[in-house]
Amino acid sequence: MDAAGSDVEDECALYAGHSQSGFITTQSGKLSCSKIIHLIHDNNVKNQVSKVLHECELRKYKSVAFPAIGTGKAGQNPAKVADNMLDAIVEFASGRSVQHLEKIKIVIFQTNMFRDFYESMQKREASDSSTRDSWVSLLKSFFWGKKQPTEKKKPMILEKKVDLATFQICGESQKNVDATETWIKNLILKEQFENIISDELIENFDERQIDTLADLQRSNHVTIQLEDKLSPPSIKISGISRDVCFVSVEVQKMIQKIKDAEEEQSKAELVYNLVEWRYPGRNDSFVAFDKLTNMQLEDAKIAKKPHLTVTINKKNYKVDLNTLQANDDQGKTINIQRVPKNEGKL
Repeated sequence: MDAAGSDVEDECALYAGHSQSGFITTQSGKLSCSKIIHLIHDNNVKNQVSKVLHECELRKYKSVAFPAIGTGKAGQNPAKVADNMLDAIVEFASGRSVQHLEKIKIVIFQTNMFRDFYESMQKREASDSSTRDSWVSLLKSFFWGKKQPTEKKKPMILEKKVDLATFQICGESQKNVDATETWIKNLILKEQFENIISDELIENFDERQIDTLADLQRSNHVTIQLEDKLSPPSIKISGISRDVCFVSVEVQKMIQKIKDAEEEQSKAELVYNLVEWRYPGRNDSFVAFDKLTNMQLEDAKIAKKPHLTVTINKKNYKVDLNTLQANDDQGKTINIQRVPKNEGKL
C-alpha cells in the first residue's frame, strides 16, 4: 500500500464497507499496473483466487499477479495455500473457455515457499489429460510468463501423393460394364477411411516431423494433408482404413513427444528458479548444469536416491547425492554444489 501511494489508500477508504463481492478494485496509483484488486480478509483462499480470476476474465484483463495469499499476518500454512491457489487456477482453466487472461503470476517473497508451490504442481502431474493441457499452459506462466511468438516459420509442405490404378472393364453389354464399375467403386469406398487430428502443437512440427510424415505416407496406403493455417492446425489422413489407423497412432505419438518435451522444459525452468546445481569450472569457479540435468539432480535428491549419473564435459560422472561428490570412470573425484536461489531473502 505504501508503494501505491496515498491516492489508492484514500480510494480504499472510500469503498470500504460497500463491497458485496469480497474485494474492491482501485486505480494503480504509483504501481506499474492498470488496476489493483484488494481482497477482504477471508480464510477461504481458493474462493478468493477464483473470484479474482473470474473478475479478470470479465474485465478482459490480460494478466494478474497474486501474492501467496494468507501466508503473511494471517499465518496460514504455505503448503495448504499453494494447494488452494492452484486448485482455483485448475478449476478456472478447465471449467470455461478462457479468452482474455493470458498470464497468471504468483509473487513469492519468501523463497522457501517455492518448494510448496512446486510440490503442489507435481501432485497434479497424474491428473487426466482432458483437463491437464489447459491448466499446464496457465501454470507455466508463474515464473516465466506466456511464450512470446517465435519467428514465423516456413509453411509446412508435404509432397502430394498420387497412386493411380487403371481398370479396363470389358463386358457383353454396357449394363454389365456399368454394374461392374459400380461394384469396384463401392469396394474401394468400403476400404477408405479418413481421420483428422487437430492440435496446437502441430504448428511446432519442424523438418524432422515433416520427414517422418513423408516416410509414413510413402510406406502406407494413405494421403496426408497438413492444414497449418487452421486454428488449431490439423493433419488429415485418408486411405485404407488399417493404414489410416496405424498412421494416426504414429502422428499422435509425435504430438505427445513434443508435448512431453515442452512440459519437461517448463518443469526444468521452474526447478531452476528454486535451486542451481553446479560443477567445477576453471580457476576455482563453478559452472551451472544445464536446466534439464539440474532438474534431474533435484528430483533425485527429493526422491532420496543415493546416486545419479550425469554428463560433465562429455564424461560420465556418478554423483553421490549425500556427499555431493562425483566420480568419473577413471576414479577422478570432484565436488559439486547445490545452491538454493536467494534462500532466506525477502
